[in-house]
Amino acid sequence: MAKGLIWATAEDLARNRQRVLSLYRQILRSLNSPKLPLNLGARLAKKAEVRTIFMLGSDERSVHNIADLIDTAEYCLSRLKNVQGEEALCVI
Repeated sequence: MAKGLIWATAEDLARNRQRVLSLYRQILRSLNSPKLPLNLGARLAKKAEVRTIFMLGSDERSVHNIADLIDTAEYCLSRLKNVQGEEALCVI
């Protein structure tokens, strides 16, 4: 992202698009993991929660907030991949 700017430019948003879409897809795929002790209803609820978070994050225009949201998504994905059970679910 551009250095010294507070608001994201169109180029910044376009540059982050692939990264955000990849994180979104990976998180949704991780929620389908048989390692997580979720029934169908709980899985669908968590997926809806993730969709809502990403949808609300798509309106963000602050460079720093966008970076924080991407860092949070990466952390959440790493927890989902490495930790089993309830510990992974508390991240989302």
